[in-house]
Amino acid sequence: MAKVYYDKDADLGLLKDKTVAVIGYGNQGTAQSQNLRDSGVKVIIAEVEGTPNWKAAQEAGFEVMDAKAAAKAADIIQVLIPDELQGGVYKDALKKSLKKGKTLMFSHGFNIHFKAIKPPKDVDVIMVAPKGPGAMVRNTYVDGAGVPCLIAVYQDASGKAKDTALAYAKGIGGTRAGVFETTFKEEVETDLFGEQTVLCGGCTALVKAGFETLVEAGYQPEMAYFECVHELKLIVDLIYKQGLLGMRKAVSNTAEYGDLTVGPKIINDKVKKQMKKALGRIQNGAFAREFIKENKEGCKNFNALREKDKNHQIEKVGGELRGMMHWLKKGN
Repeated sequence: MAKVYYDKDADLGLLKDKTVAVIGYGNQGTAQSQNLRDSGVKVIIAEVEGTPNWKAAQEAGFEVMDAKAAAKAADIIQVLIPDELQGGVYKDALKKSLKKGKTLMFSHGFNIHFKAIKPPKDVDVIMVAPKGPGAMVRNTYVDGAGVPCLIAVYQDASGKAKDTALAYAKGIGGTRAGVFETTFKEEVETDLFGEQTVLCGGCTALVKAGFETLVEAGYQPEMAYFECVHELKLIVDLIYKQGLLGMRKAVSNTAEYGDLTVGPKIINDKVKKQMKKALGRIQNGAFAREFIKENKEGCKNFNALREKDKNHQIEKVGGELRGMMHWLKKGN
């Protein structure tokens, strides 16, 4: 079992005389920087001048500068830009400012684990990864609660890297909910596996396959959408709040019987075998190399796949049906 840390285990005072540079004022950057500031931590923001994020950070009252200047001024550098951009920004703007005593940190360990970023040996390298989107990280903090976080230490040059990670987690509200200790390797490999085989890749492929099966059998696409896409949220919400058993208690006996008897025939040993192959490609770095290469070569295949799914019938039908659901627009 993973060890769990709470408020009493973390000393926010360790950040008292430190300056934290948040590189990227996106979803996580916005939430983490505002939470840290509200916790009494000095925060500066690195963004590209003239962009909407630069303007948003200024309007929120932060001192905003480019990444090179922020890295030079900071004691702790939290990198919260997309994975595919981190290597270039590190090389061009962060690397020269990483002096002894500084801390380099992330909320996802992709570039460290797959060695796209190779930090100097005399700096701490840590991770604090909230297990929720930026809006949730911010809203729960404001409400006096927090989102569970993961922490990991890749490099402990100071002997206090873990303490810094816990202090940062406390600053963004994570220790209010619970902080789990992991490693960069475990966080990256489980995160990529979950995204590819269940949360994103597996879910979207299953949804499309179900939709296509019903439409090809002659059913109206609107009926197929309701059954294979729209109602998915109802089930996921039940699982999220109550687990698999709680969901099964909430649905009809017919639905539960179909779940238990038919589900394992759809997601069977052949599917699990493909999941193991996907995990193997993550573990041996093949997926990371493919993703990095794809971005270096202009994302031709990536964009083609995006375009193909953009034109799928499920998107046309779904767009029309969602347009009828006025309550969905309130949260956008």
